[in-house]
Amino acid sequence: MAAVLIDDAARTRLVNRFGPAVEPWCAALPDLVARLCRRWGLTVAGARPGNTGRTLLCRDRDNRLQVLKLCPDNEIARAEASALAAWAGLPRVVQVLDTDLDRGAVLLEGLEPGTPLTGAAVPWDEIGDLLAALHSVPADGPFPSLPDRVRSMFDLAERRLPDSPAAPHLPLDLLHLGRARAEELADDGGPVALVHGDLHPGNVLHAGPERGAVAIDPRPCVGDPAFDAVDWAVLPIAGGGTVDDGIARLPGLDPDRVRAWCVALAPLVAMGPLARGGPTRFTETVLRMAN
Repeated sequence: MAAVLIDDAARTRLVNRFGPAVEPWCAALPDLVARLCRRWGLTVAGARPGNTGRTLLCRDRDNRLQVLKLCPDNEIARAEASALAAWAGLPRVVQVLDTDLDRGAVLLEGLEPGTPLTGAAVPWDEIGDLLAALHSVPADGPFPSLPDRVRSMFDLAERRLPDSPAAPHLPLDLLHLGRARAEELADDGGPVALVHGDLHPGNVLHAGPERGAVAIDPRPCVGDPAFDAVDWAVLPIAGGGTVDDGIARLPGLDPDRVRAWCVALAPLVAMGPLARGGPTRFTETVLRMAN
């Protein structure tokens, strides 16, 4: 059976992200995939969900796993490819095999088993190594600034909140407060590095015993490296711990700046879980931190 290139759920996510203008791209996707598969000798075996495009699991002529990423916004694809090129050769980051950036396409190595770290035991030493590796390269290239990334994140959250199940539990004023704090942090002249920009456990895959934790799907920007630690520092809260417990597991970053970013981004950290399942001990603790 042929893999479904785009289903109703994927189409809805893309329309929510890019608006109705993405519909023609969705309609043209099968032809685009067919052309790229002929070019790179691929057979599509499956798909993975995503909010900014389609991620297709493919096999090459030698049956090796490869990943074809397609995005309707060529600039998103171009920024991702540029960041991955800057991180080329780092075992903790997925490697690019080829690109067709005029068509928003990036071909990546396949990672096996490729299991996301969402809900899994955190290999803290590997995450610390991953953060150090990401921030070790020069912050050169045509990347957005961290203030740009912060504005984009909060703009998207503010558009989505009124119609979200999270709305009764997340006051808009609290989102505005988080935005003000985040914009101030992003623009305060702190440390500067090439930042992944979306380094949550779903964007780190287990790549086997030799590679361990490997980052995928960057939304790169240039700014404070502590920004990348937020989704990891808050993890102990779910088990009754604290942000300080998480920060203690992430040496090499300024703990005060990580804590400040956790406070600033707390409304965004809580919004997703609130939308999916309503209030929990985790979301209540995070929102108290945001006040």
